[in-house]
Amino acid sequence: MPNNNFRIAIVDDDQHIRHLVEVYLKREGYETIAMESAEDAWELWRTSPPDLWVLDVMLPGMDGYEFCRRIRNEGDVPIIMISAKDNEVDKILGLELGSDDYLVKPFSPRELVARIKRQLQRWYKYRNADESNISPATLPADRIERGELQLILDERRVFWHGEEIDMTSKEFAMLKVFAEYPNRAFTRSELLTLIWGDDYFGSDRAVDHLIKRVRKKMEQLPIESVWGHGYRMRTEGSVPTNETGPSN
Repeated sequence: MPNNNFRIAIVDDDQHIRHLVEVYLKREGYETIAMESAEDAWELWRTSPPDLWVLDVMLPGMDGYEFCRRIRNEGDVPIIMISAKDNEVDKILGLELGSDDYLVKPFSPRELVARIKRQLQRWYKYRNADESNISPATLPADRIERGELQLILDERRVFWHGEEIDMTSKEFAMLKVFAEYPNRAFTRSELLTLIWGDDYFGSDRAVDHLIKRVRKKMEQLPIESVWGHGYRMRTEGSVPTNETGPSN
């Protein structure tokens, strides 16, 4: 996994931090692009998206939280937030909105580089393997149908009531888990492992945010909250089973 295969965007209104991060990343062989506003970053996302974002929270105009939320509505590219805000609530908010890591200023550039390497290694592995880390040995190879929900696996396409719905990789992976094991209640921890992988660093509230995104795209999708446990998907005409599903 050569570093020069990856392009990293640094979004920070502090010129010194932008320059410092670029210097360290270029030493490691990464291609970089730096900008001082989320508005410029959004234009980059639309025209030539990077492989990873290093994103400041406090930005002029659109802040890092809002930018992260917009990116997560469209894709799963890694995001590392950096901020002088070190309150636990700020970190949790960043992770809930979909950031993959959160680093408090002042930080060690070497530590940031190490975290970037870790996220890219995980992303590279994720993109080149079965993204849900599940081996559905007993399921059809090409598609799954559960009521009005249809997943075409080889083409990674989703249909809801006959209409095709655009899904990010993690949204597709989550639907695949629920469709493969209808009526089974999953804990948030189980879903984190199945969708994000064993080495995911972050809050299990990321699951809630992912569920919210999918519900917004697919109204009346029968994903239920299981109080004190997690989530399950009911299917029309299906009967709850004792199937244990995948193990962690």
